Amino acid sequence: MSTPALPVEPRPLWKDLLHPAVIVGALGYFVDIYDLTLFMTVREKSLNGLGLGHLITGAPWYQDLLSWQMLGMLLGGIFFGVLGDRMGRLTTLFGSILLYSVANIANGLVDSFEAYAFWRFVAGLGLAGELGGCIALVSESLSKERRGYGTAVVATVGVFGAVVAGYMADHVDAIGALVGAEGWRMSYFIGGGLGLLLLLLRVGVHESGMFHHAKEHGAEGDVKRGDFLALFTSRDRFIRYARCVLIGLPTWYMIGILVQRASTVFAPAAGITGEPVKTNWAVAAFYLGLTFGDLASGVGSQLLRSRRKVVAGFLAFSLACVALYLFGADGWTSAAYYRLIFLMGLGMGYWALFVTIAAEQFGTNLRATVATTVPNFARGSLVLLTFGFTQLTGTKAAPFLAPSLAGAVLGVVCFGAAFYALWGMEETFGKDLDYQERK
Repeated sequence: MSTPALPVEPRPLWKDLLHPAVIVGALGYFVDIYDLTLFMTVREKSLNGLGLGHLITGAPWYQDLLSWQMLGMLLGGIFFGVLGDRMGRLTTLFGSILLYSVANIANGLVDSFEAYAFWRFVAGLGLAGELGGCIALVSESLSKERRGYGTAVVATVGVFGAVVAGYMADHVDAIGALVGAEGWRMSYFIGGGLGLLLLLLRVGVHESGMFHHAKEHGAEGDVKRGDFLALFTSRDRFIRYARCVLIGLPTWYMIGILVQRASTVFAPAAGITGEPVKTNWAVAAFYLGLTFGDLASGVGSQLLRSRRKVVAGFLAFSLACVALYLFGADGWTSAAYYRLIFLMGLGMGYWALFVTIAAEQFGTNLRATVATTVPNFARGSLVLLTFGFTQLTGTKAAPFLAPSLAGAVLGVVCFGAAFYALWGMEETFGKDLDYQERK
């Protein structure tokens, strides 16, 4: 008589959340976000320190350093996305960390606008690869029922890096004084150093089993691994891809247009009272909200068993916050203004969920390409948004629209596109990801 098989105990959730891919991904994203938002938090100090203070409020779009960073992320997303599907998720993850770490150290040594723009561009190239490679790796390493929890942990830990960057911008001057460096330069050195230290954790992190399977059985799919152009040669793939990009447009409209200009444009226009609004604290408040939002959206999508419903709810909440920010904050105190920015960040807490959706929409042979390029195309849209904002507002000598109206026009475009894209998108909760794209 055969012995009856004992029931297999389900693996505890906490063990999945302590998976090496989740831990390294979370810490990598922390450093990624620290470095990504670092320029926004030290922008005014660094430009003044270089004698470029005139670029703080009156810079044309081609002298907007954040646009140079985002252009780098746009191109870097394609490069690292293709690399991730052809060479592996870990190659993307650690290659991007190395590149942006070196670039940020170099940023601390610049002495001209040209050098600053170049190294912001290079940093953007490197920053482009971390999140997509991380989300692809975590999504393929955890079970389909629990991968949402894993990406929520990555996002929650990661976006807190912006809060630390905002705090450090106000307190790093003392550290810089000890070594004879300006505070903003020290911030860049710290960011680059953290990234290089993170590379030591690569030991013990293994490549995705799904990637190995796709690599060994490449003939099973008619579309080769990392074929970026394949996203545009099929109507179905292109529509799926475009929808993924469009639902992310409101994120960088909010952080890159509304929050980055809080202290110099929107707060003065609203007549905010009390202490002057600081850019670094506005960015920190936004990302603190994003920290809680990412956790809530990740857990919420697991409990509701739906990605689309959660994204729709967060978009609606964000839209209400933006309307209040542009037209309802007149005469508020700076403390109340920061709280509103916190709520805006909370509403944008679907960021990691949006990247997870993109990864779940495509097969293993294109997954890293999509998961890496989609968030960076959303970020890269800031170049066009910045150009649009400057054109809509005009110049001091020839103003066109008030900042609030210009921001509203861009908001209608971004949120309208996001809701339209989400309306026809496939629900991917619990979807089996072990398949390849075919022609």
